[in-house]
Amino acid sequence: MRRLLAISATALVALGTLGLSLGNAGASPSTRAKASGTVDVLYAGSFLDLMEQQIGPAFHKATGYTVSGFSAGSTALATEIAGGTQVGDVFISASPAVNASLEGSANGNWVSSYKEFGYSPLVLGYNPASKFAKALQTKPWYEVVDLPGFLLGRTDPTTDPKGVLAVDALTGVALSYDQPGLAPLASSSSNVFEETALVGDLQAGQLDAGFFYAVEAAAAHLKTVPLTGTQLSGQYTVAILNRAPHAAAAKAFVNFLLGPSGRKILKANGVTPISPALFFRASANSTTTTTTTTTP
Repeated sequence: MRRLLAISATALVALGTLGLSLGNAGASPSTRAKASGTVDVLYAGSFLDLMEQQIGPAFHKATGYTVSGFSAGSTALATEIAGGTQVGDVFISASPAVNASLEGSANGNWVSSYKEFGYSPLVLGYNPASKFAKALQTKPWYEVVDLPGFLLGRTDPTTDPKGVLAVDALTGVALSYDQPGLAPLASSSSNVFEETALVGDLQAGQLDAGFFYAVEAAAAHLKTVPLTGTQLSGQYTVAILNRAPHAAAAKAFVNFLLGPSGRKILKANGVTPISPALFFRASANSTTTTTTTTTP
């Protein structure tokens, strides 16, 4: 009888050990070992607040990697990447066309492919303390920004795709709605500001309104009105740069951004996700900027 009890006790210990082992094998992701290290993300200025406040922290919590970011106008960033003054793992642009300047041997072969993952409409963000705030709430934007004394901000079209869209909005509406006073606003240099400073300038009261993507307006809690008469949007793309110093971390970041958690953050902050993201590959035998579209 004692021998049977001993065998049973031994069996229970073995089963307990097996159960403990199986329990560890099925541990939740939050209890498993996470990666460590940094991923260098070079991203459009309109993603500044969203990256620092939400995407970066959420990615770190999910994977253990830390985002080290640098933000500027997409075109300016591409120029710095091509010139070697900015070294990164991932490039996020607000315009697919910008990637072309990094494709092909003539451009350093920095980008071989990229994915377009979402879009965000161009809107007019305004300061609620502005003397023009009430007019913006009740009248078409193009009638208000043309009023004497109105201070309108936009970004430089040579460094930022949003600056190009702002010029398109002003010149297009000037013709469509017979507002000739908008054309000088599109060509003036006095209303051009750095992309990463434009939100702060508006909040500080230095401007009555400015052109923003909905994503940056949402992250900064700006009051906005739609740009009636236009259908302009920022089209966001992401690429892992060739020769990325932290390739594993770069892949993990892109997977997170395009995955359920990343899409949820984007959708809640003024970006309409494209799922699955659209895949574009550079022409393999050309130094030009031609791309082709394929499925992911």
